[in-house]
Amino acid sequence: MPPSVSSSAAAAATLRAGGLTRRYGGVAAVDNIDLELNRGEVLGFLGPNGAGKSTTMQLLTGNLAPSAGAISICGIDLLESPVAAKAHIGYLPEVPPLYRDLNVGEFLDLAARLHRVPKGKRAGAVTRAIERCGLAQVSRKLIGTLSKGYQQRVGIAQAIVHEPDVVILDEPTVGLDPNQIRDIRALIRELGNAHSVILSTHILPEVEAICDRVQIMHRGKMVYANTIAALKQRHCGGSLEDVFADLTRGENA
Repeated sequence: MPPSVSSSAAAAATLRAGGLTRRYGGVAAVDNIDLELNRGEVLGFLGPNGAGKSTTMQLLTGNLAPSAGAISICGIDLLESPVAAKAHIGYLPEVPPLYRDLNVGEFLDLAARLHRVPKGKRAGAVTRAIERCGLAQVSRKLIGTLSKGYQQRVGIAQAIVHEPDVVILDEPTVGLDPNQIRDIRALIRELGNAHSVILSTHILPEVEAICDRVQIMHRGKMVYANTIAALKQRHCGGSLEDVFADLTRGENA
């Protein structure tokens, strides 16, 4: 299980990134951005294609090293202590990392082992993840035989099986039908009660329905950061879609 953190650290932000930059040659894919995630919060992370979202997600999960800046997870520096910091992160990439030839229970047991859940606590951790993600009826089925919606649930279950403080979800409802989307949205809202969640999506109504705050990237820079409530108040009840379009269209956006 993730190493314990002090009570003061537990009360603080679970994720902080400051001056985060990633360059490829002379081009900054991510340009000096700041990001903070609080415990019990769901943050919507938005941007048009090519804005730098995917690169930022890779930086925050430790899969890519920044050119400059710092990232801390529950007060642990991700660059200085990557193993300890990553123990507090659960990650669902856009393409879930599933083993189609394993059944759900077997795969989640493997995920628990990879996340270093102690042997004596592993079965309980797998059972809790199965229950939270609504997988009890399919726990003995091969992952390759499951619907897209259930496979997304399995992807989320592997991200939370070790009870991480921070859960990062990249396009978790892409390709799902309306009923599956509704179920996954309800699950994400539930996760926000016990974890800190970053949700990256192109579905703007999804962010309005689920998230507490929103941050918008454009051309590698953070161009908006505020709560959903403040967004609606500041823009006279306008939708997130309107704000997004205003900030990300045109040469001067």
